[in-house]
Amino acid sequence: MRDATTSPSRAGHGTPALSVRGFTKTYAGGFTAVQGLDLEVPDGAFFGLLGPNGAGKTTLIGAISNLVRPTAGEIEVFGHRHDAREARRLVGLAEQDINLDRFLNVDEVLIYHAGFFGMGRAHARRRAKELMDVFDLSAKAKVRPTALSGGMRRRLLFARALMHEPRLLILDEPTAGVDVELRSELWEYTRRLHEAGTTILLTTHYLEEAEALCEEIALIRGGRIIARDSAEGLRAQYGAADIAGVYLQAMARAAEDERRVAA
Repeated sequence: MRDATTSPSRAGHGTPALSVRGFTKTYAGGFTAVQGLDLEVPDGAFFGLLGPNGAGKTTLIGAISNLVRPTAGEIEVFGHRHDAREARRLVGLAEQDINLDRFLNVDEVLIYHAGFFGMGRAHARRRAKELMDVFDLSAKAKVRPTALSGGMRRRLLFARALMHEPRLLILDEPTAGVDVELRSELWEYTRRLHEAGTTILLTTHYLEEAEALCEEIALIRGGRIIARDSAEGLRAQYGAADIAGVYLQAMARAAEDERRVAA
């Protein structure tokens, strides 16, 4: 995997990359996935968000990315309302699910995506070529995603998220189901993106991944943040040897608190 990182514009160093205040989402039928969530991610951070299935991670990411409409609360991306055009251009999302258009080839997937962000065709072609080189997809440029291996599809998701050079990159389970070699490559490339100035929000069930990559980690359960600190700070706070130990203790304490409240 070659290097093609760029340094995003860093105007407004004091403005958080992400500011979430009182975010609530209640779905049709009355289920509340997230209730009154507050979260701030600094510009330039590498931030991990860990929690079990159903904790609210996907709902939050969907709201930031304008795939889910908040019931209440405010979300800002670098000081812009999350649903403003300026905010949308600043966010790149690599989803957990493989949602690539089956009727477009690799090259077309990237160029079509660029059109959503106002990139001219010549610029989009140059950027697509650059990213296909970076993610070793050049030989598959005219191949449709359905004919790619799982690892190649995961590379294409990364490339698509980066087409418009976002300042905030959201990675939702980015290495789910990939082999050890590709996981290592994606880790290294993600580190280089961060070093070049990109703010990264990572969700993962691989706890060692968050511990190795993230400067700060928040644990979420039942739509609320139950712990937040650096990996070192969390280990000290919980007296644990690693983030897996922190995670188990924090979730157990939160579950006990929920039982007390319910009683």
